[in-house]
Amino acid sequence: MARRKAPKGTRRIQRLARSEGTPLVLVSRAALRSQLRRFRKALPRVVPYYAIKANSHPEILKTMVAEGASFDVASAAEMKAVLAAGAKPAEIIFANTVKSPEALKLAAARGVDLMTFDSEYELDKIAEYSPGARVLVRIAVPNIGSMVELGLKFGVDPSDAISLLIKAFKMGLRPAGVSFHVGSQCLRGENYIEALEITAIIARDAQLKQLPFEILDIGGGFPVLTTGDDDPFDSMAEVVAGELDRLFEPHVRVIAEPGRFIAGPAATLITSVVGKAIRENKHWYYLDDGLYGTLSGQVFDHAKFDFKTLRQGRTRLCSLAGPTCDSFDIIARGVQMPELEIGDIVYVERIGAYSTVSATTFNGMPPAKVVMVP
Repeated sequence: MARRKAPKGTRRIQRLARSEGTPLVLVSRAALRSQLRRFRKALPRVVPYYAIKANSHPEILKTMVAEGASFDVASAAEMKAVLAAGAKPAEIIFANTVKSPEALKLAAARGVDLMTFDSEYELDKIAEYSPGARVLVRIAVPNIGSMVELGLKFGVDPSDAISLLIKAFKMGLRPAGVSFHVGSQCLRGENYIEALEITAIIARDAQLKQLPFEILDIGGGFPVLTTGDDDPFDSMAEVVAGELDRLFEPHVRVIAEPGRFIAGPAATLITSVVGKAIRENKHWYYLDDGLYGTLSGQVFDHAKFDFKTLRQGRTRLCSLAGPTCDSFDIIARGVQMPELEIGDIVYVERIGAYSTVSATTFNGMPPAKVVMVP
């Protein structure tokens, strides 16, 4: 069996695990800034609205505010969080197409007036509780090949977009354009091409009918792989940038809702081995975090991760499990690890998105502590 080389940068993991305890999530401010700047460089025409559903930790929001980012929120609580972090109402889009009356009242009271919709019933609510709001109609577009197909739940048929924008205008709202989402973890550039071509047809029709088309929201879905070294973002962004310039006039403001792309690479989970057994003729290691905690993204987000350890030596096939009493809480059944002892560290990189936000406290297990690092 091959011997594992000691990973780079493990001294900080060891030091913080000792001083802070585990489970522990390290979030790098430098990585957050780097991803935001990378997005802006690759898509210079697109204004990023950080989708805080990916990771809403207050210090992440403050970092994004300091970098001049805008924000995508999906609830009253998320709206309050970004405003508390210092964001301005004009820098927020309320991009949930199913909003409660209370959330719409809050948006009106706090001056958040840009939002999405995808039904007549939602327009009725917006007109009643956020009168005069600017609205984007969310259309259904191909989600083929994306890890999570959001088109199953959201979006109107593109052929209905214009009639809904006209209805919005008649209700005293301000139709502003179109939004779409190609699906989470989109690895197929054709999804963006098809969505942009569909939207360009709607934009031309809006112009003929003298409807405003000021904003195009291309949503999220920008991929961040959690295993391996391949990174499809730059090639995909090049395609998107070219299509935007080809299909839309310069006066159309283009925004996007990257969440995973910004937060995903910025965090590392550090866990400790708290139990050990031999089952199925192989070692099982029980960690102090699992599927009910920071690794919840394996369940809700279909995420896959690489599991690494600080211990070196000959590796063998083993299983990893979480600390709860539920047998569902099995993290991985076939990973290569050297033989571990109680207290040894197992860590996971690129786990910043859809992890701590979906963690629970099942069995009374506390969530992982979050520590911001430079």
